[in-house]
Amino acid sequence: MPPHGTPDVASVTRSRSGVGESPVWSVEEAALYWVDITGHAVRRLHPATGTEDVWSMPEMVTSLGLRRSGGFVLGLRKRICLWTPDGDLDDLAVIEPDRPGNRLNEGAVAPDGSFWVGTMQDNILPDGGARDVDEATGALWRVAPDGSVARLCGDLFGITNMMIWRDGSFVTADTVAGAFYAYAWDGSALRDREPFGSAAPGAPDGGAADADGTIWNARFGGGCLIGFGPAGDVVTRLDVPCTNPTSAAFGGSDLRDLYVTSATFGLADAAMADNPAEGRVHVVRMERPGHPPNLFEG
Repeated sequence: MPPHGTPDVASVTRSRSGVGESPVWSVEEAALYWVDITGHAVRRLHPATGTEDVWSMPEMVTSLGLRRSGGFVLGLRKRICLWTPDGDLDDLAVIEPDRPGNRLNEGAVAPDGSFWVGTMQDNILPDGGARDVDEATGALWRVAPDGSVARLCGDLFGITNMMIWRDGSFVTADTVAGAFYAYAWDGSALRDREPFGSAAPGAPDGGAADADGTIWNARFGGGCLIGFGPAGDVVTRLDVPCTNPTSAAFGGSDLRDLYVTSATFGLADAAMADNPAEGRVHVVRMERPGHPPNLFEG
């Protein structure tokens, strides 16, 4: 585990993301994929060569997961789609069609091969600007491989973020509330919500867990990741060279490279000019590996 404030963090992309999110490591390609929500794009990095690729999307794309059969499952503004690079978007499901003011946010493939997504009040204006989230209207949903949709619990969230599964439990965050929650998970529904730790600075965003159970949570506005132990206790802090880290994923041949996405969303032009690392993907070598990504069975 790196010590508090380790300087050994490198920026590995030339491109910047407005809101880089949902990083996923492709073991088959030895490549990192992620989305740029405000840039309406899916991006890819081959770390061995430094090659970067980008695919433009017709609307905001908010999350991404790998499919066992090849290609990806994507969360867009309201819909879940199947996609292969340079191919078409095939609709699989629509989430909350009765809530036009909500959009999708966090999304990840669960251990059972389904795709879980969270919703929130849409905070991005048509011109790409920011709008405050002033109401907790978000929920958590499970999309089965056949496209059927089920709500996972009755709880409401300001901004759903981070999805970590651990031996019958599930840990997630609400960015607006600045809170983490642990649930019992029986394979289909969430129950028995309990508080799970707290930390500063910044607000909780996405994250990843290593093989020993430490959860690495990106702190939007805080310029760091906080490491939580299995019981929700803060065990360490990892500083990164950007203001708004957004999420993290383990990659590399041994899954010990922790990739951290970030965002320029909300930053002044002067701040971005002063710090070229804003909005880029960063990587740090970790002592403990992460887990290979779950694969969507649809």
